[in-house]
Amino acid sequence: MSELSDSLRIQTMKIADERLQSIWFEADSEEVCIIDQTSLPHELKIISLDSLEDACQAIASMQVRGAPLIGVTAAYGVYLAVRNDSGSLDRAIEALRNTRPTAINLQWALQRVSEALAGIEAEALAGKALEMAQLLEKEDIAVCEAIGDSGLPILQALWESKRDSQERLNILTHCNAGALATVDWGTALSVVYKAHAVGVPLHVWVDETRPRNQGAALTTWELTAHHIPNTLIVDNAGGHLMQTGKVDICIVGSDRTTLGGDVCNKIGTYLKALAAHHNGIPFYAALPVSTIDFSIVSARESIPIEERGAEEVSHIEGITVGGQIETVRVTPEDVAISNFGFDITPAELVSGIITERGIFEANEASLGKLLE
Repeated sequence: MSELSDSLRIQTMKIADERLQSIWFEADSEEVCIIDQTSLPHELKIISLDSLEDACQAIASMQVRGAPLIGVTAAYGVYLAVRNDSGSLDRAIEALRNTRPTAINLQWALQRVSEALAGIEAEALAGKALEMAQLLEKEDIAVCEAIGDSGLPILQALWESKRDSQERLNILTHCNAGALATVDWGTALSVVYKAHAVGVPLHVWVDETRPRNQGAALTTWELTAHHIPNTLIVDNAGGHLMQTGKVDICIVGSDRTTLGGDVCNKIGTYLKALAAHHNGIPFYAALPVSTIDFSIVSARESIPIEERGAEEVSHIEGITVGGQIETVRVTPEDVAISNFGFDITPAELVSGIITERGIFEANEASLGKLLE
């Protein structure tokens, strides 16, 4: 790893039996390395990105995913582009911008990189681009750890209120908002990791998160590696668990949150928020300030909702009894398929927004303080 990344390794989370980040720069080989998340949980596969095209493909195919990680990957994509062709900056930024339309961190990271590279001479462009990518990488680690610190008191207080009547605190999460969705630590799971570290007895209900099964493949993998008790459930089981008193709190991540407190997150999040609201269960979104889109107040008509390919729904990948990874069709061959990637949880269903700068109410008056 690079000198910068080496200095951070004592802070990083354990993934499987190694201390790894989701993305890093290898100084010796000058490679940008990522965990290929499409290979998990069956194989921990590290691949290198060598070009702008590699970075775009990694984002579009979800080899990297999660709003914060997409942003850092895009910054490295700019570096790879100008390293190979110093005249490709504008083309690189446009290509990366078009890979995923919903996650605001992608646009935020590209804007920061673009501003930092303005006016830089061609021969110095690659070095400055690498410097910016590594800065965003380092910042993301610190920000995500701070999100965990901000959210920790919520879980501690909730546990104190329940410890006389139950053995553990039951948390429900949706999709993957852990270390794999960021450079490290995660957003929603950062809160979980921090609480676990100080001895709060936890159990996490993990939604499978169809159609790509990020909960089943990634969240369970992360939590198990950190010895945090967890149980995988089908997406439609969350309401039943809340209704029967088996969930104490819901914490999710976000791909874009509005100034008014609407939370855009993986498809299915809205239904969990509705169930939580009906059953009087707190529902929090944990996210970096960079995920807040201060340019819009209401999400319902302003955020583009990504629609992904039909094959994500019609086919499913798994490992056979013989150890072979295979893809099989689970639908009729000619069925019509709609595959929305995200939905919007209205602010009135959100108990609070957990950020690296503290906890805010899901409304314009509260989140607007972040602009002051």
